[in-house]
Amino acid sequence: MNLRPEQLSAHLDKPLAPLYILHGNEPLLVLEAGDAIRNAARKQGYAEREVLVAGQGFRWSELQSVAGNLSLFGASKLIDLRIPNGKPGRDGGEALQRYARIRDDGIVTLITLPELDWAARKASWFTALLEAGVAIELNAPERERLPDWIAQRLARQQQRAPADALAFIAEHVEGNLLAAHQEILKLGLLHPPGDISLEAMREAVLNVARYDVDALRQALLEGDAARCARLLDGLKGEGEATPLVLWALANEIRTLANLRQGMDDGQPLQGLLKAERIFDDRRKQAIQRALPRLGAGQLRTSILHAAKIDRMIKGLARGDVWDEFLQLCLRLTRSTSQAPARR
Repeated sequence: MNLRPEQLSAHLDKPLAPLYILHGNEPLLVLEAGDAIRNAARKQGYAEREVLVAGQGFRWSELQSVAGNLSLFGASKLIDLRIPNGKPGRDGGEALQRYARIRDDGIVTLITLPELDWAARKASWFTALLEAGVAIELNAPERERLPDWIAQRLARQQQRAPADALAFIAEHVEGNLLAAHQEILKLGLLHPPGDISLEAMREAVLNVARYDVDALRQALLEGDAARCARLLDGLKGEGEATPLVLWALANEIRTLANLRQGMDDGQPLQGLLKAERIFDDRRKQAIQRALPRLGAGQLRTSILHAAKIDRMIKGLARGDVWDEFLQLCLRLTRSTSQAPARR
């Protein structure tokens, strides 16, 4: 049977099912659901726990062996089977189908998988598991639902935030719930229960001990390549969340691209700045100095570069994220005339 994630808590108040299957595209939610099942198993007397990781060289006969090897004292057992790549192979598929037919009152099995493609969902082994157990698909919320998800997490800490504050943090952590989780926990440490304003949210999310992403944005506008490099090195050393750094850079690039396009179309800069809600005098001056050296093509290429970094952060592309940040900044701190000619 399939169980919705929001139904899990109530489900775990009842006697556990013999088999649980967790899968989805959001590792944080999968991890939390697994922790909830493991905690419920301990409370219900499943004192022993066997962890099996089905990686390269794993012997699937070990699964059957562990299931049949109960303690001499008769303690109930939780078998925690993890299949990191979601592909058990032929032997594993056959072993899982056999295992799905086992019914032992002393064993609860938790199987953790990553996001499954269409072929895996139709595979005989997965179908057999679904028929025998409880499956929960745990995916990241859609972008428009992310503020609600953040609000629910804040409510667990007895905290609330207005819509603009929820939207602010959602923009900073889009695509990375682990970063969102960390920021929410930080808010719980910095602020007491109650309401959190947009200003307090902004200060907590953007504040770092020694290096500041706002300083990086300013250095980018000023065309200071050396300072960008120093700030990126410092942010990396401080362990700053890469989605926050990408948001700061990408947001600045999109703003510059919109302004450049408007100017190329003959619109007055002051009206464009107002439309982009840029009111800070220092930032206005920095933008006015930056725009003459940045061409529309250069900014479009930079947006594509930022999209590539986003895929890398999400694990969809390979590469060194911090090195790509540096290359992106270097691309934007030199004028169009300094750009190397294409060959």
